[in-house]
Amino acid sequence: MSNPDGALCPSFRITVRVRTKKPQHRKESSMKKSARLLSIGAIAAVAMLGLGSCAAADASGGGEGGGDHQKVTFWGAWTDAAQVAQLEAQAAAFNDSQTQYDVTYVPQALVEQKLLTAMVSGEVPDVVLWDRFATSLYVPKGALVSIDDKVKEDSVDTNQFYEQALGELKVDDKLYGLPLLVDNRSLFYNKTVFDEAGVKPPTNWDELKSVAEQVTLREGGKLTRAGFSLDDLGLFSGWLGQAGGTMLNADSTKTAFNSPEGVEVLNFWSSLVDAGVYQQGFGKGVNAFAQGNLAMGYDGPWALADLDKVDGLEYGVTAPVAGPGGDQGAGMGGFGLVIPKGAKNEDGAWAFMKWWTTQPENGVDFAKISGWIPANIEAAHDPYFLENEHYSAFIEALDFAKVRPTVTGYSDVEAKALIPALESFMSGELSAEQALKQAQEQGDQILAENR
Repeated sequence: MSNPDGALCPSFRITVRVRTKKPQHRKESSMKKSARLLSIGAIAAVAMLGLGSCAAADASGGGEGGGDHQKVTFWGAWTDAAQVAQLEAQAAAFNDSQTQYDVTYVPQALVEQKLLTAMVSGEVPDVVLWDRFATSLYVPKGALVSIDDKVKEDSVDTNQFYEQALGELKVDDKLYGLPLLVDNRSLFYNKTVFDEAGVKPPTNWDELKSVAEQVTLREGGKLTRAGFSLDDLGLFSGWLGQAGGTMLNADSTKTAFNSPEGVEVLNFWSSLVDAGVYQQGFGKGVNAFAQGNLAMGYDGPWALADLDKVDGLEYGVTAPVAGPGGDQGAGMGGFGLVIPKGAKNEDGAWAFMKWWTTQPENGVDFAKISGWIPANIEAAHDPYFLENEHYSAFIEALDFAKVRPTVTGYSDVEAKALIPALESFMSGELSAEQALKQAQEQGDQILAENR
């Protein structure tokens, strides 16, 4: 980040050594897919941590730092100024908590690719804020260090983390990181609109359609307020779970979404379109929900901070609705902390990882400045979340949310086979059966090529 007095720290690298009390903040913030802005007070508090200490830090990993402190270099793909401030504040809190290590956050766009480049030169960081989904892609490249020995030596109880998040950091039964942050998509609804229509938040597909029809508004035949949004086709896996289906077969060798359950999902989507509660392109380029032009839709916890700033917007959040048979489904994403191969200060990286992930209060404190939900179950069930009407729905959904399959090639199955087929379905070019058959054939080929 930049020094608050106007001087710039080279390459945005700051070694924080000021010992100050960690600032307290409100919950509001956002995540990686949209602007995440701290409150003015939070930014000012974080900026104070850098006063008098704007020495540039090397992008390479640790070893001995100044004085008695060992340097720990921390990389991550969070490059937005507010995100950088959040991570620097957390690093400063760790630095304040002990006298052996100093953690420096170094933002890196495309961090996974840059890590591979750094491995060639031998100048790798000590710890990385890691998209857990990338683990199965980069372990075969030799990019990460297994932490099994460290977990065993320090008797770290891995049951304290959400099982799905932990599993995403495993490859061939070896653990390569600790879960840090989790998310899911829950159902946002406009309280004012719902009250005026005399409806309650839906709990299943039938109620979702009924409520969406009642809160849709048209003027002169033109849609002016959509009852529901189907813009994010990437949520198909959650819908499929609600229908009782799965994305892959039992041994993850072939796709399984071309099924009666998959067809049921697409037919339900069609019924929403036919009912007039949604049309493609409506509200494109704007936040229709914030503007009051969308009554209901799925979104993540990163949306809370921005919505809380909208004057006059009264909204609620409820867990994803159940499918026809009562099945529940939602996708889980998020980050972990990993140690790259070649790190110069594994001990310092490990100390930082344990401090942040296994001490619930530290996860809650980061939520208060970032808006992110901790992957530590005890932290996620802190009153800060459970007593908040917006966060509590996300916590409920975490009990059944599932991560994406970690088999090699799966990301391409979604990006290159499934999503294009779903787009053709939504545009009317393919029927439900045709779209899923096309995606199955292409997806199975991708999986076969990656075995």
